[in-house]
Amino acid sequence: MRIRPVTPDDAPALAEIYRPIVASTTISFELEPPSAAEMRLRVEEIAARYPWLVAVDRAQVVGYAYASPHRERAAYATSVDVSVYVAEAARRNGVGEALYAALFTALGQAGSFHRAFAGIALPNEPSIALHRKLGFEPVGIYREVGKKFGRWIDVSWWQRGI
Repeated sequence: MRIRPVTPDDAPALAEIYRPIVASTTISFELEPPSAAEMRLRVEEIAARYPWLVAVDRAQVVGYAYASPHRERAAYATSVDVSVYVAEAARRNGVGEALYAALFTALGQAGSFHRAFAGIALPNEPSIALHRKLGFEPVGIYREVGKKFGRWIDVSWWQRGI
């Protein structure tokens, strides 16, 4: 497996990884899976300013991680939200950990970021374990902050230094 920067041509693979997460889980609060065209637009917008990486195994994208703005106000410019998604067949093989480690290296090398934040829809013990392993600390829980599949979802917020 190797990790490299995303390209717009990765959009179909990104959409395929993300589709079942949106359609079948509360991990993402999106209600409709984005198309490959929408993922391409997201890559072009986000990767122009923040690191976005993909994990490739045998020429196939098996996961991705990226940073994005934490909030809109200028004083938040040194803080980022981070996300990692791994194809179901590649989970529990260290892909998410490797992607996050590379993402934090890239954020550190950029020199302009100070703190990373991650939201975890609850329950999600595997994600909590991954974030703890990578040095995240819990900040708090937003109770009933989202509604999906007819039920309220809590989100646990985590932070770590860059």
